[in-house]
Amino acid sequence: MALTDSLAETTANATWSRMLQGNSRFAEGKAEHPWQDKETRHMLVDGQKPDAAVLSCSDSRVPPEIIFDQGLGDLFTVRTAGQTIDDAVIASLEYAITKLHVSLLCVLGHARCGALETADRQLDEMMRAITNDADDSLTAADAIEDLDEQIAASDSIVMRQAGMSVWQAREAELECAEDFERVHVARTIETLVERSEVIQQALADERLMMVGARYELESGRVEVLSF
Repeated sequence: MALTDSLAETTANATWSRMLQGNSRFAEGKAEHPWQDKETRHMLVDGQKPDAAVLSCSDSRVPPEIIFDQGLGDLFTVRTAGQTIDDAVIASLEYAITKLHVSLLCVLGHARCGALETADRQLDEMMRAITNDADDSLTAADAIEDLDEQIAASDSIVMRQAGMSVWQAREAELECAEDFERVHVARTIETLVERSEVIQQALADERLMMVGARYELESGRVEVLSF
């Protein structure tokens, strides 16, 4: 491993450790709110050099800077409903990697995600419609086997992404919302890697570390996910 690669890995691990320490402070009600003073604000006028990029949900209860107890200039955040990915999301994250040189990219899901709850309900409705329209049980079974194609063809980007996560979780015989949330984080990471050559190359060059996490609303704790 080249020296620069080793330094990038060390920086990414140190950044992630600092973020998790900040989350522990936040969950315990001991947040320090670092780097939010007038001096820091002035120091950042001419540029930014965040240590990490975070893709998270737009949910107002899940602001990354607050739950990780970070300050101005620490995190480059991109937020969409259910962490859905489009060209703007990818371009923003690629900017963070190529121009701002972040060494860590965190995909952060959370408990009671409205996008996943909606996708779960819509998936049930889709399955009921298939069953009702089928002439017999065999036809219904065949149609449900092709459900992933119907999800992929949905007009809703939330259904195409969050709905597919719920369906794949169910296919793996996972039924609880917590597992849907974990699967969705894993699929989001996979999708980012598949769709972005910049992310692929940064990972291959060991200039970037990707992590998945899930935020629990009640406890305020971030669960680190391993895939």
